[in-house]
Amino acid sequence: MSAQINQPSNQIKLTNVSLVRLKKGKKRFEIACYKNKVLEWRSGIETDLDNVLQIPNVFLNVSKGQTAPKEDLEKAFGKGKTVDDIILELLKKGELQVGAKERSAQLERVHNEVISIVSSKLVDPRTKRVYTSGMIEKALDQLSSQAHTSKDKQPGSGTATPAAGEEGEATPKPKEREHNWTGVVTTKSAKSQALEAMKALIAHQPIPVARARMRLRISCTTSVLKQAVKSAGVKAAAKDEDGEQQKAPGTVKDKILGYVEQVESQDVMGSEWEVVGFVEPGAFKALSDFIGNETKGQGRVEVLDMTVTHED
Repeated sequence: MSAQINQPSNQIKLTNVSLVRLKKGKKRFEIACYKNKVLEWRSGIETDLDNVLQIPNVFLNVSKGQTAPKEDLEKAFGKGKTVDDIILELLKKGELQVGAKERSAQLERVHNEVISIVSSKLVDPRTKRVYTSGMIEKALDQLSSQAHTSKDKQPGSGTATPAAGEEGEATPKPKEREHNWTGVVTTKSAKSQALEAMKALIAHQPIPVARARMRLRISCTTSVLKQAVKSAGVKAAAKDEDGEQQKAPGTVKDKILGYVEQVESQDVMGSEWEVVGFVEPGAFKALSDFIGNETKGQGRVEVLDMTVTHED
C-alpha cells in the first residue's frame, strides 16, 4: 500500500504506510506511520516516535496530503494541545488501518509467535519432553474448532438439547466455560495470547500437557536479603514471562522470591537463607544474573531438576 502527499512546492511519496485514524467531534484525523511500528509502540517495544511516524503531522486525509488546520485541531482536542500531544492521543486511541495482505501477514506473525512461546513452556507430563510446534498447533486448532462448534450449539440456535438432570437444564461445568481457545487475534500481544492458549490446553487436555518448570535451590547470606534492590532496570523488568505487570520488589529477598513461582521449602540455617522451588526456564538466566550482580558472591543458584512439572 502506498500513499502520496501533494504539497505546493514538492511531492512526498509515502511507501509502506499504515494509517491511524481517530474520529473526534465531527472530524476524522489521521497520521501516517510505518508498518508494524504502531503495534511495537503500543506494546512498548518501540519508544522513539521518529521510528513510528512517516511525517510528524496530523492530517484530515493522508492520501490527499490534506493537513488538519489548527482551528480544527483546537476545536476537537482543546486549546493548548501541541501537535505532539495530539499525535500521542491518536497513537493511543486511534484505529490502525491496514490492508488485507498486511492483516494476514500480521496474523501469521502473531500466530507463529504464540505457537513458539507455548511449545517452549509446555511438556508432556509423562515423558517431560517438549512438543513440536506442529503438535501444539494441531492441539490449538482442535480447541478452536470445538469452541466455535460449541458456540453454534448455544441455546437459541435450535441445535442445543438440554442434558437430563434434576432440573432438566444443561449446566456447563466451570472448566467448559473457562479457558476456551478461539484462535489468534492481532489486537492482543502474543505473550498474553500464549498465556490464554496454555490455560486452554491445560484445562481441556487435547494432548497431555503441563507447564514446564526447573527445580532450583537458591541460597544467600541473610545479611544481603533485606538490602534494597539497586540494579538498574529492575522496574523495567518487573513483568513476568507472560507479560503481566508485577509489583516492583523492594528487597533482594523480594526480588528472588518474585522469580520463584512455587516455593517448596524455605529455611534459615545460621546466617544462610535457602529456598527450594520451581522457576520457569525462561526466568533462570535473569535470576542467575540478578543473584550474581546483587549479592556479590554471597548467593548461588543450584539446579536440582532441569524439567519438572507441577500443577498451577
